[in-house]
Amino acid sequence: MNHLDLPPLTYASGSVRLPGSKSISNRMLLLATLAEGTTEIRDLLDSDDTQVMLAALQGVGVGLTALGGNCWRVEGCGGVFPVKDADLFMGNAGTAIRPLTAALALSGGHYRLSGVPRMHERPIGDLVDGLLQIGADVRYTGNPGFPPLAIHPAEVNLTAPIRLRGDVSSQFLTALLMALPLTGAAAVIEMTTELISRPYIEITLNLMARFGVTVEREGWQRFTIAAGQRYRSPGVLHVEGDASAASYFLAAGAIGGGPVRVEGVGRDSIQGDVRFANALQAMGARIEWGEQHIEARAPATGRLKAFDLDLNHIPDAAMTLAVAALFADGRCVLRNIASWRVKETDRIAAMATELRKLGAVVEEGADFIAVTPAPTFKAGAAIDTYDDHRMAMCFSLAALGGVPVTINDPQCVNKTFPDYFDAFAEITAPVIAIDGPSASGKGTVAERVAAALGYHYLDSGSLYRLTALAALRAGVALDDETGVSALAAGLPASFEGGRILLAGDDVTDAIRSEEVSAGASKVAALPAVRAALLARQRAYRRFPGLVADGRDMGSVVFPAATAKVFLTASAAARAERRYKQLIGKGMPANMHALLQDLQERDARDAQRSVAPLRHCDDADLVDTTEMNIEAAVAAVMSIVERQRL
Repeated sequence: MNHLDLPPLTYASGSVRLPGSKSISNRMLLLATLAEGTTEIRDLLDSDDTQVMLAALQGVGVGLTALGGNCWRVEGCGGVFPVKDADLFMGNAGTAIRPLTAALALSGGHYRLSGVPRMHERPIGDLVDGLLQIGADVRYTGNPGFPPLAIHPAEVNLTAPIRLRGDVSSQFLTALLMALPLTGAAAVIEMTTELISRPYIEITLNLMARFGVTVEREGWQRFTIAAGQRYRSPGVLHVEGDASAASYFLAAGAIGGGPVRVEGVGRDSIQGDVRFANALQAMGARIEWGEQHIEARAPATGRLKAFDLDLNHIPDAAMTLAVAALFADGRCVLRNIASWRVKETDRIAAMATELRKLGAVVEEGADFIAVTPAPTFKAGAAIDTYDDHRMAMCFSLAALGGVPVTINDPQCVNKTFPDYFDAFAEITAPVIAIDGPSASGKGTVAERVAAALGYHYLDSGSLYRLTALAALRAGVALDDETGVSALAAGLPASFEGGRILLAGDDVTDAIRSEEVSAGASKVAALPAVRAALLARQRAYRRFPGLVADGRDMGSVVFPAATAKVFLTASAAARAERRYKQLIGKGMPANMHALLQDLQERDARDAQRSVAPLRHCDDADLVDTTEMNIEAAVAAVMSIVERQRL
């Protein structure tokens, strides 16, 4: 998919569990490598940038074991890389190439580091200059000041302070700080310019301390590492949620009403980008802080306020503010963001170009951008993303202006947040949950409501049958909980025009066979299968929205659904409908037996220990005993319209 069409969005509400922080993930991986002992890193970010770091560490002989669930075991090598000669491809991962360059330069080996074309345009000269000052042998093999690089063994001398610029990227200082303890000697770094992005240095110092190395700093001008320190594994570490990624969802809450809660970062975070919430608060958004969460709502009245802010301390999250400026009540100025020029793309130029597509008036300078929003957004803008993950994520917010927006090359979010658009859909794509007892007509009504709204449709009641059929076709035993749950987790099922498809094959009739019906009962009893299908059902939520029917849609699967309906009818009316349905298909039917079966099923469903059938307090009750299908659909549509979807 080379583009993603976002529909006009009208609200944002819900909660999001954040992926692990890229900055923390790659720092932890390298520090665990440089340490003595074994480190277990939990909640590691799974993204292109961390995969680049993992591959590079494996390339120099580091012992890495995937433990499952984004957990990795790292066998520390005490700074002595087992492989002394390697070619390493670093993609476009600045958080990987820069600290690894410094560590390799002090490790006594021959290494060659390269990346994608854009990486070869991203500066690394200040870091190399710092390494050359102490005698390291780092050579440019392309344009001076930029990768690719060749590293050779060398004796280093730390008798004089390293003088380093800090006005291009804080990653150069991070790289030296993390690598210098490998020498065992005392080391001093003196900044020759203002240090930008200071919160990222705080992350570095915090993590180094967890591995047993402390750094004394005098303001932000001088950093001293005492002699004789070495990294030791702290054992088990957890990666915080990504505070930069939190900015998109918090901004969505401030723009789209909210509340939107991000889980995984809070008031105790070591990441400076949580201060993005303070910037939103200055715009009038209502912010709530918890230990491990932050929640954002729109202002109590009116639009977001215009701002003029120095954002040097949160350069990545500041990009989100540039798009949030489209929703402000006047001209907004983002200052001291020169580092945008040397990121994954020239972000000042890129941001200005794309904001203008939405109708904004934009002024740009060497280190600032000013945005004056248009009264209304231009519809149908196709946003170019420049192979920059943050461009794709922050411009998704533009759809909350009530206009369709196309995001070109949406896969670029794989750099840090592969599931971003799914997570964004969780708070912006409406869900209509229609629950009710067997034969209440909820499937037919739900499918027609979905068609009327142009939404996707989920027939949850078919999923266990589909899982059983998939297992039978794959030769997986129905009591093989691991095997069946693996099938359920990736079940290729879709619902189109009254047909049920499995991997594109029409199985509408096949799932009603006696063998499949019996199999559905068996697999439904397996806890791992139920858990897998819960996640699978939630994955059907996507733009522009979803209508889902079942017996626990509003109570368990989508408890925060935008609209909930409990569709019911008397047992006698449901039995009569089932009787007519069977007779119409030429199948034998007995009214008394059908009525008894429905009454018994109602009792069983209501008494289930897991997800019992019940009318949720926040669900609208629709009794269809005296209604035909058209009337039932109209009743549900009126509920949906009342929710202003």
